[in-house]
Amino acid sequence: MWRAAAGIAVLYVGSTLLTPLYPLYERRFGFAELGVTEIYAIYVLGNLAVLFFFGRLSDQIGRRPVALIALAITIASALCFLFARSEAWLFPARVLNGFAAGLGAGTITAWIAELEPHGDRARAAAFASAGNLAGLALGAIGAGLLARFAPWPLRLSFVCFIGVLGVVIAMLARAPETIAKPIRSMRALSLRPRIGVPRGIRVQFIAPAAMAFIAFALGGFYAALAPGVLSRQIGVSDVAVIGGIVALFFVSAAASVVATRALANRSALYAASVLVFAALALLLAADELRSMAIIVAASLVGGAAMALAYRSSLGIVNAIAPEDRRAELVSSYLLVCYTANALPVIGVGLMTGAIGAANAHRVLAAVLAALALVACAVGARKLPRD
Repeated sequence: MWRAAAGIAVLYVGSTLLTPLYPLYERRFGFAELGVTEIYAIYVLGNLAVLFFFGRLSDQIGRRPVALIALAITIASALCFLFARSEAWLFPARVLNGFAAGLGAGTITAWIAELEPHGDRARAAAFASAGNLAGLALGAIGAGLLARFAPWPLRLSFVCFIGVLGVVIAMLARAPETIAKPIRSMRALSLRPRIGVPRGIRVQFIAPAAMAFIAFALGGFYAALAPGVLSRQIGVSDVAVIGGIVALFFVSAAASVVATRALANRSALYAASVLVFAALALLLAADELRSMAIIVAASLVGGAAMALAYRSSLGIVNAIAPEDRRAELVSSYLLVCYTANALPVIGVGLMTGAIGAANAHRVLAAVLAALALVACAVGARKLPRD
């Protein structure tokens, strides 16, 4: 289980390794903030391709081979970033990154649940989400520090990352397979998409879906847009500081998952909603007042909000999923997550040109606050009591 958790962590290191480097890429290749939005958002194409065509692959051929394939694709993505000579290189690199994350995240999350020695789904969900968030934090802080204090600021991070991926691949190659009878014939393999929410739990699904959207929208904001806010609104140009602020968000999230492990899913959903309102208020205040102190506070509170929203929504989906349609429901949940990771980023990027960054951020805050209210309302009426 620990090896699988390390696998999901290193998979997500690749998602934020680019984050503190965006200002450097902008200066090196000469593209605007909308270019950053496009590069980040194209990640979702890889995610959705996996979801629709390969979402059930590990159920059929086994967890270990699919996890190893995902990490190998991550190496290919890192090589594209390493040898990038223009903005055009960043798009296929990011698509491969999204493909690897989409393929590996679902596979390794299921693998962690199956490797949990006591069959404790809540503990498995905590391990998976903590590994995910720890990887996001390490990617941001590691790239920021290397870019600031080491040579080759746009190269060394990816060299180190490829080395770490090699070590983790070697670890996972020796981890036990949990699919009892994996398919060995291409003819028996089915890639037909299976996505859906069973009729009897559609209303219940609204609450975790809304919280998952909030969690991944906050994560997407920090991973793609926070560097621009820090450099343009607050005047921070040091990539180590930018990486540190983004990492602070994800460190807070990972710590919150561990600290609130005993909190029941329904209670965690309500707590996440309260924290979402506080985090959004702090982000808007930091934007308005151009205050580093407030954005630090927003990162701490926002990370906790993301963690509880993610952990509670994943736990509720695990709890309400019928055994015979679990893959379909989890695929629907992941569709919400992947869409939330990119759609708000695209929306803010497009609105910024029309109404300005501050107003675009206000619109995003209003949408996320409304979703938190919807999640609480549905949760109070339709979710089982703690």
